[in-house]
Amino acid sequence: MASGATLTSGEYIKHHLTNLTYGQFPDGHWGFAHSSEEAQSMGFWAFHVDSLAWSLITGLFFLWLFRKAAKSATSDVPGGLQNFVEAIVGFVDESVKGSFSGKNDLVAPMALTIFVWIFLMNFMDLIAVDWLPQAAAWFGATFLGMDPHHVYFKVVPTTDPNITFGMALSVFWLMLYYSVKVKGLGGFLGELAFQPFGKWGLPVNLLLEGVSLISKPVSLALRLFGNMYAGETIFILIAIMYGAGWGLGLFGGFLQLGWAIFHILIITLQAFIFMTLTIVYMDMAHSEH
Repeated sequence: MASGATLTSGEYIKHHLTNLTYGQFPDGHWGFAHSSEEAQSMGFWAFHVDSLAWSLITGLFFLWLFRKAAKSATSDVPGGLQNFVEAIVGFVDESVKGSFSGKNDLVAPMALTIFVWIFLMNFMDLIAVDWLPQAAAWFGATFLGMDPHHVYFKVVPTTDPNITFGMALSVFWLMLYYSVKVKGLGGFLGELAFQPFGKWGLPVNLLLEGVSLISKPVSLALRLFGNMYAGETIFILIAIMYGAGWGLGLFGGFLQLGWAIFHILIITLQAFIFMTLTIVYMDMAHSEH
């Protein structure tokens, strides 16, 4: 149940929102953190094992599924999987054609990867909040000799800002690379220095364009992280109701079903927004003023 005998509601929420962190302790040895305080003491180079693992699993599942569809594709009557994959590819292709005016064979595959991968990571939010953390706690206690209350396990990678910033910064560096490649270093710096007020407004131009440039990856990462973190928190709060008696438990079940149905729209929309902004940013990088 959500509020088990050994956890208060606050401890339950904190437990479910803490990453399984592996890193170096202040005394020099490496291991898993047993509390959020220990995780913070490990510093920047600690690894969020759960976020990395589920990012890799969902990414590999995406590659396997689309490869399977490609290998079994036929010009005859297509099967369900082929229809599904073709619909996604067609949708992404139309989005790229509508927002990208340049010529770059990387943009469409990147947009497809971003949309499907983020959707799959977001989709982990629809799995019951206790199932996988309880399985991880059992595995840690049985095979690793860990205290099950100290086995933290977040299953939604996009609720981790490290994952969302990693993806946003990758898009940002590609944007910078193609901006310099297409416009030249002088052209790229000229856009920062001489727009929108010309050469006489250089300091103001640099301030405005610099803030605009830096805000792109920040807003891209925080928008996805904030929406998914809030959604996961609501699922956890609803789950607490299951331990408060039959009446609240039944009411919580209806709330969870309603929120899950609504959340399908959220996880799809967030993947679409990230993909669309990526296409727009790449178009800006290929556009000369």
